[in-house]
Amino acid sequence: MAPQDRDVDRRRACNSGGTFVSPASSQSLTDRFKSLFGGKSDEPAESAPAIASPQPESDLTCPPVSIRAGASTYAVASPGKQPVGNDVRFQATITRTARQCTKTGEQIIARIGIQGRVIAGPAGAPSSVDIPLRVAVGQGGVQEKTIATKAYQTNVSMSEDGSEPFTLVAEDLAYPVPPGATGDSYVFYIGFDPQALKPSPKPAKAAKKKK
Repeated sequence: MAPQDRDVDRRRACNSGGTFVSPASSQSLTDRFKSLFGGKSDEPAESAPAIASPQPESDLTCPPVSIRAGASTYAVASPGKQPVGNDVRFQATITRTARQCTKTGEQIIARIGIQGRVIAGPAGAPSSVDIPLRVAVGQGGVQEKTIATKAYQTNVSMSEDGSEPFTLVAEDLAYPVPPGATGDSYVFYIGFDPQALKPSPKPAKAAKKKK
């Protein structure tokens, strides 16, 4: 499904190196997520096939989605505690993914849909939680190479039953069109990234020279 023209213009720049971005409003986000998953919601699955692209397969390869090892869950504990046992406040997991690729000039614009669930822990979850996620495109091989990467956040309001789904659509991950058959070794990596919740460090002030 091709994105609207206004979305294409907005996504032309390739942002690598962990730019922190917030998702769009919940209503528009839900609509975009349903477009990726065909209207279905919250069904357990590891991954979903790529959405049909307006470009022929010979011209465009949409890499598969893989959850980073060690980044498939996100657990948060009470202050000063480790996220294990009765000290866990909540835990988030990724349950489903989808992707869509569109070629725009010399760039590929990727839309990555992520669906998951947040479950309250024994220590009790807050009324709302921030979920940090990272999406990247990498080139596999003996020496893996990161092509582009971005961090995202989404907020989830917890209910009394302590179990809530979350959704996020990363719409602005862009990277150069890979030469030849190089794109066959590309992979979209997703996972939780707690660093996305931390503010960017302030630049250090230059030390004043002593006279």
